[in-house]
Amino acid sequence: MLSLGSYIGGVEQPGRRWVYTLRSSAMLSDFFGAVRVKRGLERGRLSPDEVGTDVIGRCAVADRDDMEAALQAAARAVDTWAGAAPATRMRVVEEFHHLVREKQDALVDLMIAEGHPRSLARWQVAGMLAATGAATRDFLAGQLEYRVRDGARELRVRRVADGVVCLNPPQNATVSNALLGIWALAAGNALVVRAPRSAPLGVMYALRELVAPALERAGAPAAALSVLCSDAGATVEQWLASPLVDDIMYFGGSEQGIAFGAQCTARGKKPVLELAGNDICVVWHDADLDLAAEALAEAFYGSGQICMVPNCAVVHPRVADELLAKLAARAAAIRPGPPEAPDALLSPVLRTDRFNDVLRQAVEAGAELVCGGRRLDVDGRPDDVRGLFLEPTVIRVDGLKGARELDAVRHETFFPLLPVVVPEELPDDELLTLVTEFVNSNEYGLRNSLWTGDEETAELFLRRVRNGGLLKVNDSHIGFLPVLPTHGGTGLTGGPGGEANYPLLRTSHLQGVSVAHGVRPADAVFAQPADDDRLGGDGRFSDENRLGDENRLGGDKEVPL
Repeated sequence: MLSLGSYIGGVEQPGRRWVYTLRSSAMLSDFFGAVRVKRGLERGRLSPDEVGTDVIGRCAVADRDDMEAALQAAARAVDTWAGAAPATRMRVVEEFHHLVREKQDALVDLMIAEGHPRSLARWQVAGMLAATGAATRDFLAGQLEYRVRDGARELRVRRVADGVVCLNPPQNATVSNALLGIWALAAGNALVVRAPRSAPLGVMYALRELVAPALERAGAPAAALSVLCSDAGATVEQWLASPLVDDIMYFGGSEQGIAFGAQCTARGKKPVLELAGNDICVVWHDADLDLAAEALAEAFYGSGQICMVPNCAVVHPRVADELLAKLAARAAAIRPGPPEAPDALLSPVLRTDRFNDVLRQAVEAGAELVCGGRRLDVDGRPDDVRGLFLEPTVIRVDGLKGARELDAVRHETFFPLLPVVVPEELPDDELLTLVTEFVNSNEYGLRNSLWTGDEETAELFLRRVRNGGLLKVNDSHIGFLPVLPTHGGTGLTGGPGGEANYPLLRTSHLQGVSVAHGVRPADAVFAQPADDDRLGGDGRFSDENRLGDENRLGGDKEVPL
């Protein structure tokens, strides 16, 4: 059994109170019995020696003093780490990438034990690798600093660390979202992570086994990292009140998150918000319908409790019937099961009453139930009394006008329910205009995608759609790719100023720098700019005055001053 104390400023502290983690499959087989064991351990009525192998670990519960110690350590670490060379800071990400690759099997096994279906745990690890691979690192390294000569001056535009970044991951996908903090560290920040009490073990393990060693290998101060399991409300309030905290990375629902972002701003903190998705996938009449149906079926992965899955489809009326038939067949093949099962893709859903309310509203308003709608047990049998899973459900909604009067279309639902909106028959140019307007008017904006066989249609879609942090054409909606962002978006997804979220950029700020030699201040103020060969006719610097790559990030030479 893993036993993890609070990790404060690079040092493990002994625990006084503990949260225990039981294997998810034990919870599925005997929920109430497993809860009794968990409570018995946490209240001291049972000892770890009295229980079996279903108890996989425990994490110390931190208090306010522990969190204050973590913030103090982080503030001290920033003083040295923020000034490290960009190449040194980026090396942390490279070392992290290697560690994930080395330890991915152990990480996947722990995520499975905490309840992630095996295939989705591997998908999350694949996302970590894509998001920290060489192509992504090179792209983001190029954003850190730019230098150019202006006569006796060297001019720089650089990104500077914000300072102490606190990260509060969601209760779903806790590990992969907590590990986004590696990029905050690469920006030169110190990082304090709260591990949720509902699922702390994977977060505590991953930060210590993957991030802490990466810092050590890169020569970073160990005090730049703290991870503690603590109560959400008290911890977040402590972060808001602390003068040591600069940024807070927050994951949650849109209504609560937007309000929290306003609190951050009012208290002088930068909010980095990752909120609800409600993604749209458009299927045009010339699309490969088999592949489009395969992509739309991603809506049911993890029982729809993943913010970046498709939440609404808009399907061209000419192919709607055929597409719906293919989608229903794929939905029927997606099954529940214990997370260890290689073919399980559904996760338990606790809010079945809300699912029933949303489905009932849609059907009463005229939507057609194409498939699904029932509760299932772990073996996939209908069980409307005790079933912990929901059957993948598809509804057909005819007409774009009025579609958003349905909660299933307007909002992220977070269960396996996919509304397929079928617009009215119109000429293709008019219809594409209406569809892109529908996408742009979505209150949320995480990802959007399109399936089409026509390049001109794809190009028009890309030109017109401004909504979202990521657009995809003829591709998996949820698949991770190098260079492209994994998180962030517009509207209710990212809050005011929301956009595609590269945490390296979102937890740093732009700063301009001028380093001069022999410049008279009066000349700098009053002299007219010289019309010489330094400037091109358009007023821009000529190429010979830009410092080459060898004198910028990653090069072997220092810039001569």
